[in-house]
Amino acid sequence: QVQLVESGGGLVQPGGSLRLSCAASGSIFSIYAMGWYRQAPGKQRELVAAATSGGSTNYADSVKGRFTISRDNAKNTMYLQMNSLKPEDTAVYYCSADRYGSSRYPGEYWGQGTQVTVSS
Repeated sequence: QVQLVESGGGLVQPGGSLRLSCAASGSIFSIYAMGWYRQAPGKQRELVAAATSGGSTNYADSVKGRFTISRDNAKNTMYLQMNSLKPEDTAVYYCSADRYGSSRYPGEYWGQGTQVTVSS
């Protein structure tokens, strides 16, 4: 079992930056695939970025070049650095984990979500 807790969301102006964190507990963090998803009002949840246990990453086309996923296995923590934020990035962001370490779409465990609002 894995528990995931997100933090770092908030209100930011267009063009600004935020860093989301996801703290994991309850299992061996390093072997899990980890990911960030988001869900805007009236839309389906979508993958933003994911990182396998081996370090491979994949991103949604809409965030490539602006967002960076990273993980610190020693701290059992994953991050999402978000730069050049746009109003369309506004959503609830969810952290996810998967025991299948090579998963490019991890979705076995979920955090509670953190709101990101991009507005002037």
